[in-house]
Amino acid sequence: MADESDAPKGASRPARTPTVDELVGYFHGGDKPRSAFRVGVEQEKIAVRADGMPVPYEGPDGIAALLAALEARGFSAQREGRHTIALARGGDRITVEPGGQVELSGAALPTAAECAAILRAHVVEVREAGASLDMRFLGIGARPFGTIDDVPWLPKRRYAVMRAYFPEQGKQSRLAHYMMKQTATVQANFDYLDEAEAVAKMRTAFGVTSIVTALFAASPVSEGRPNGYKSVRAAIWLETDEERAGLLPFVFAPGFCFGDYAAWALDVPMFFVLRGGVYRPTRGLTFRRFLGEGFEGETATMADWELHLSTLFPEVRLKRYIELRGADAGPLDVAMGLAALWRGLLDDATACAAAWGLVTGASMSEREALRRAVPREGLAARLGRHVARDLAVELVAVARAGLARLPGGGEDARLLAPLEAYASAGRCPADELLDDFARAGGDPARLVAKWELVP
Repeated sequence: MADESDAPKGASRPARTPTVDELVGYFHGGDKPRSAFRVGVEQEKIAVRADGMPVPYEGPDGIAALLAALEARGFSAQREGRHTIALARGGDRITVEPGGQVELSGAALPTAAECAAILRAHVVEVREAGASLDMRFLGIGARPFGTIDDVPWLPKRRYAVMRAYFPEQGKQSRLAHYMMKQTATVQANFDYLDEAEAVAKMRTAFGVTSIVTALFAASPVSEGRPNGYKSVRAAIWLETDEERAGLLPFVFAPGFCFGDYAAWALDVPMFFVLRGGVYRPTRGLTFRRFLGEGFEGETATMADWELHLSTLFPEVRLKRYIELRGADAGPLDVAMGLAALWRGLLDDATACAAAWGLVTGASMSEREALRRAVPREGLAARLGRHVARDLAVELVAVARAGLARLPGGGEDARLLAPLEAYASAGRCPADELLDDFARAGGDPARLVAKWELVP
């Protein structure tokens, strides 16, 4: 779950209730010429002690102390009361997830290779800042040691409302608190030329996202033992508020457009309304009702829409760019390959069409069946008669061909090597993590040393 700014860009604009057409038009504000296309990477990492136990937010060697050490390196801090909740420097932003996961939202850059360089430098910096605090950072999709009760909640107002919402309002949200506290992901973000291109990119991305999840699966250990999954992170999302997560069937329908995504978002219950730094729980009010009826004397604004969009968690999310959300955080070389893979698949029109062609014949029930099989089966899962491993091999090849036609794509293509190796072997990072676990006899200290992010 990627953190979002707590003060949307429109928050200071005079309040005016927008029309539905204006809400749809919000997405057209993301239209960009190809010369302005950029790539963004967001990477979460799990902070642990040398014995694998969680790092609290408070205390002289907690997450707050890490943020203070980074602030001293030239970051500016965003605070709620006495708590630092985010840092910014240049185009980079560091935030903290509900269970203390540390996230980089890197600057938007022209190529995946440039994003990878930023990510590598970030890992170097947080390792240096955390070394004196007995803090290590794991490249893994879910916390491997300690129970959910061992992980303190981050003292952030936004998360307090979400924490209360899920058990009361979230549909089939049995594992929502596990999602918030225990999981970590790596994401890639992309621009679009216009609505037609955004539609093509989203349809392709939704079509292949479960294959990408299988290729990047890296969370096979929980509470100190194998959990039976390749990606327990993806399994947790299967039971986290299905009204706002997962695959969106209407994306595959003929004529899909921005208006369809807006119509869906309008009918997803809101978490809160933000006014004056206070998050006011809306108790399941949809944005459509907020637009028509208001809430406790407040009327809906475009800033509210922007904030609401940030609380939707489909596998592919539309804002004024497209977010690809389906991958576990994993070893650094694998994480750095994600943006290269998606850039090759989406930013080249020929590759985008070829990738869609691999999955175009699947029914919605087959797509959903793949999504539900991947967490446990990984690349052995099937999309109809096709094995995910075979589709992954073809996807990486399509991405490599796409990158060859893009500016700077040669450097990006080098980042695909680890993904090609995994796909051709029918393995994913989870398989190596399980091998490590067996060799170490499950010893947390040995596994932390093995799984620590190393630039």
